[in-house]
Amino acid sequence: MPSFKQLTLKASLAALLIAPTALVQAAATDADVEQCVIEKLKEVNANTLVSQIRAECKIEVKQPQNDPTQGAFSQRIISENASKYNSHVITPHRMNYILPVSITDNRNTEVYRDAAPQWSDNIEDHESKYQLSLKVPLNGGDLFTEGDGLYFGMTLNSWWQVYSENISKPFRETNYLPEVFYITGLDWHPMGGNTGLIMGVEHQSNGRSNAFSRSWNRVYLNLLWEKENLLLSLKPWYRLSEDEKEVLEDGTLDPDGDDNPDIMDYMGYFQFGAAYQYENLEFSMGIRQNFATHKGALELGMTFPLWGRLRGYAQYFTGYGESLIDYNHNQQTFGIGIAITDIL
Repeated sequence: MPSFKQLTLKASLAALLIAPTALVQAAATDADVEQCVIEKLKEVNANTLVSQIRAECKIEVKQPQNDPTQGAFSQRIISENASKYNSHVITPHRMNYILPVSITDNRNTEVYRDAAPQWSDNIEDHESKYQLSLKVPLNGGDLFTEGDGLYFGMTLNSWWQVYSENISKPFRETNYLPEVFYITGLDWHPMGGNTGLIMGVEHQSNGRSNAFSRSWNRVYLNLLWEKENLLLSLKPWYRLSEDEKEVLEDGTLDPDGDDNPDIMDYMGYFQFGAAYQYENLEFSMGIRQNFATHKGALELGMTFPLWGRLRGYAQYFTGYGESLIDYNHNQQTFGIGIAITDIL
């Protein structure tokens, strides 16, 4: 969603899975790995660590890419692991997409009424939206289990009022989501599927000040289950507390302190995500919920082939928190555009 947009799963759907150790069969000898290392040393620069090359070779020669017991998401992660130490490769984290047109049925103008009345009067109901998301490994080999890893991830979402003629087409909102997370496979196979676990800490903010400032920090667990072309994700989180904001002598709010103390009432305590691949289509769903307030959100997505590696992407959202500035605002949005990377 990731953010449950970014489950998209926006999420995420974000979510990552390492194929369980029990499924990783040794298909080559140590000599094959060393031969792979020798070949790669001829191609890389002098700053590349041999340990990184060896870890990459272990993945390439030991993990069968077409193992029928591996789900679609495991195969994606195995493919990413084979190139994650290549300095010329940028590894995606959550989905990467651009929606040239995203339409809402209830634009949040009230938030700008006092501090930016020109925006409030001229913001359009249709705009552009995009998401960029990548990750980089922080370890050079296995940490605790085979194939596990520690990563830094960064996801950026922007909402661009490109169709607003009277306010110079500004970026209405940009959300930044840096995170550090650990991922590992689990030797647990309920209903014949594979499972994985992610543990992480993330900070999300819109990088703004005063009345427009929104941010929060949380730690989370993400349990993943996959079978064939189906991926399910359950991600509960705990918000890290912040001090209450104080009013300064000039009447303004202290920049330090909690910008949005009631955010959990609207963003909920967990997100549930799903992704399913059917032939050349991919469907995704993300749900957030707070059972006490009965507030949350639903996001649905579908990608379909266009040309080359580009895919069409349609996204529907309903509920609270489509962006941080709208965390307590209820709306429906629909957008259509291009996805550069999928979930599966």
